[in-house]
Order: sequence, then C-alpha cells, then structure tokens
Amino acid sequence: MEAKSPDSPTKSKGWSWMLLVIFFAALVLLACAFTLWYDVHRSRRSQHRPARPPSVVDEKYANALGVAMQFFEVQKSGKLVDNKIAWRGDSGLQDGREENLDLSKGMYDAGDDMKFGFPMAFTATMLSWAILEYGQHMQEMKQLKNAQDSLKWVTDYLLNAHPSDNVLIIQVGDPEVDHNCWERPEAITEARPLTQVNISYPGTEVAAETAAAMASASLVFKSINKTYSQMLLKHAQQLFSFADTYRGSYSISIPQVQKYYNSSGYGDELLWAAAWLYHATGDQSYLKYTTGANGNSFANSGNPTWFSWDNKLAGVQVLLSRVSFFGSADTSDAENLGLQKYRRTADALLCSLLPYSSLATPNRTEGGLIWVTEWNALQYSVASAFLAVLYSDYMFWSGTPTLYCNGDQYEPMDLRSFAISQANYVLGSNPMKMSYLVGYSSDYPKYVHHRGASIPADANTGCKDGFKWLRSPSPNPNIATGALVGGPFLNDTYIDSRNNSIQAEPTTYNSAFIVGLLSGLLTASPKLPSFT
Repeated sequence: MEAKSPDSPTKSKGWSWMLLVIFFAALVLLACAFTLWYDVHRSRRSQHRPARPPSVVDEKYANALGVAMQFFEVQKSGKLVDNKIAWRGDSGLQDGREENLDLSKGMYDAGDDMKFGFPMAFTATMLSWAILEYGQHMQEMKQLKNAQDSLKWVTDYLLNAHPSDNVLIIQVGDPEVDHNCWERPEAITEARPLTQVNISYPGTEVAAETAAAMASASLVFKSINKTYSQMLLKHAQQLFSFADTYRGSYSISIPQVQKYYNSSGYGDELLWAAAWLYHATGDQSYLKYTTGANGNSFANSGNPTWFSWDNKLAGVQVLLSRVSFFGSADTSDAENLGLQKYRRTADALLCSLLPYSSLATPNRTEGGLIWVTEWNALQYSVASAFLAVLYSDYMFWSGTPTLYCNGDQYEPMDLRSFAISQANYVLGSNPMKMSYLVGYSSDYPKYVHHRGASIPADANTGCKDGFKWLRSPSPNPNIATGALVGGPFLNDTYIDSRNNSIQAEPTTYNSAFIVGLLSGLLTASPKLPSFT
C-alpha cells in the first residue's frame, strides 16, 4: 500500500476536528473567565456601595436645622398667621396696591426691608430642592410642614407678581430710599414703588429663575394641593416662554438693579428653568432644550463654576446628573450624550471640592472652608457642601462606587465628609470657635446687620432716627434666629459689628442652602430617589 502524504485529506480532517475542539474549549474557558470576572467585579462594586447604615439622626444637625428654619419666619412680610417670632408683626400690607396687586407676602431679602424678586425666587427654588430631596428627613424632625409653609409664603407672592403672561414684578420698594433708612418693616411709611420686566424691558434671568421656583414648587405641592401645584406649573411655563422668547438681561433693561443684584448673564437661568420644567412635566422638549443648541451655548461644559444666586450652572449640572444617575427610558442617544457632558462637569466640580484631590481648588481658608469672595463668603461654601452631599447620595443610590479625579479614586463618603467639614465649620469647628448660624450654641454673632433685629420692638422710630440703633454699642435686642451671616474673611476671622455688612448680613438664600445641607446630613441613610 502506498504511504499517505503529510497533507492528505484524512490527516487534514483530523487536524480540523482538533482545532474545532480547541476553539470550543477556549470559548468555554473565556465564558468561565468572564463570569468569574463579572462576579468579582459585582462583588467589589457591592463592597464599594456599603449596606445602608441604620437611620440614626445626628442630633447636632437636627438642632441646627430647627434653628435655621426660623429665619424664614423672621423674614416674612404681610399679615402674619401663627406668628412664631415675638418681635415681628404685620408689615408690607399695602405692597402692590398701586397696581391693584396683593404683594403683601414674600420675604425681605436680607437685613433691609426690600423685596428683590431675583434672589427671593432663588430662595424658593433651593428650598423646593431641599424638600424634594430630603423632605423625609425633615419630616422625621417635624420640620417638613414648616419648610412647606415658608415655601408657599414665597410662591403665593410670586404668583401675584405675575399678573399676565409677559409681565413680572421683580422688586417692591426703592433700594436707594430703603438703604437711607434704618427702620423696622412694621414701621415703614415711605412709598414702595414696583419695578417690572416686560416685553419692552425684558429680564430673562429673573423671569427664568421665577419659572424654576414655580416648577420646582409645583413638585413639592403636587401630592398636597393638586390645584395649587397645577397653577404653579402653568405660571412656570408661561414665564419660561416669556424669558426665552424676549431675551435680555434685566441688568441692561433696568440699570438700577446693578448696584444690588447685578446679573452676570441669563443663560444659566434658562437651563436651570428648563431642567426644573423637565422634572415637573416629564416633557422631553425641556430636556432637549438643555442638551441641544442652548446647552451648547450656555452650559460652559468642562468648566466648573461656583453655585450662587447669580450663577446656577453648578446646580444645573447636578440636577441633570440626577437623570443620568437614575436613568430615563425616554432619553435619546443625543440627549444622553448631552447629559454626560453635564455629569462630567459636575464630576470636575466635586473633584475640586475634595481637599486631597489633585484637582482640589485653592479657594479655601487654612481652617478648611471653601472661600471665594469676602462678600457673603458662606454662600459658596454652604452651596458647595449641599451639592456634595446630594451628589454623594446620588452615587450611593445608583450604585456608583467611584468618583474619578484625574487618576485618583474617591467614594461617596469622601464627598459626604467634605460636606460635614463645611457644616461643622459653620456650626463652630473653626478658628474663631463660634457658630455663624445665629441662635445655635451660645457663641454666635450678636451684632447681626439686620434692621428688625437691631431695633427694640416697642421703639417709636422712623426712617432717620432709627440709625441710632445701627450705631448702638449694645448687642441686638432681638435675636434673628436662624440667620446665616456672611461669614469669615480669608484668614478665618470675623468682626462682629452691625456696620460690617460684608460679614454680618444674612440672606434668605443662605438659609435655603443651609437648610438643604443640614437636612442631607441629618442621617447617613439617604432616602433618595424620588421626584414624583
């Protein structure tokens, strides 16, 4: 018989079967390896996401929250119902009458007797956000109804300040006259003129912020008062349309506002309002607004900014990251790409806040406080801390174990620890060993720059003679409980002087920030997610 050549068909067929066996064996091994890798990865992921700790309330933050909530009562205008502040009384009852409007409610902005619509609306938006995210925490402390009542006091005013689609009252009182007087709001006799934005004098940023306030508040009241919620949402949509259609800065339309609440631009408010309207309605057109051409124009992606009454971009980034973290079945690929841009910018901001990150911002004091500017310094630190604790909770609930910061890896607890450091600084763990929250602990500012707090309730003073109380060497006769003052200088010092408005003047939006932060820190067991 003739011998078979090495490449005969029989030999080739044998090799083919052997190769097939090896190939399928390799596939089985690869599948096993992948399964093992996935199990290990999932195990590690679950290890990074700790089991929810027991819902133990931190009494320090609970007590501080109870104090902070009271400043909204201190600042109320109008016919006070169930007045909780002994030295306050009815005021502003005639506000708006010249235009047949009832603008008696709302809140005084800071230590003066003005109603500035721009920061007041932002106060409402932030208080709504705090309630929506941490309302269950507030409920445990019996503070939820107080927060809802304070919010409604402002939104009642905002609704009345929007008498028609394209008109919004944005100010009650003349700040020049007001700041040349030192008197209690209950004693005001001076004229209280109204300032408005409209088609001829647009104010995109203030109209959009008011739309954000009403949209977010509509979510708060959706399960409480459906009719009121729907009314808020209707006004929010009208105001957003007005703001977007007739674009123009109120600082240009009404130059007088530049001295007090000058706007740096309106693009952030348009995105902020659209984001809240998306959450309130589920209408994809609002999400597309933020992720499409307007997002490209206004979002400043990749460049983190500080969160404040004037610049809402950091808030937009975290708020839209919520959609990214928890998902939405209706988002398109283009929208998801846009959402990822917001989330990456939010990541960059949060990385900059962590003190040991290679991306850590130098904007902080030696005592560890985030510090951006000497005017109302605590606004930035408390706002940053609120975003940090919120982002930490978003990460926890979405099972996201790691925040990547230029090669470094951080966990949700790192963000929470940063937020705790800022809250503790405010409450007394600082070089001055004092609380910047008035009424918390025994050592807090006694000379708060605040007209009502500085004048005895029974004093019979008018516009000019009230200045003797501004100059008085005695501590304020009334305690502005819950006021979060402007805060320390860069060197961690504070001058407790009534004339020191840079450091000693509180604001309602500061209070909204600290209420949100303290509510988030009440317990390490977050009850996210929601938005009904």
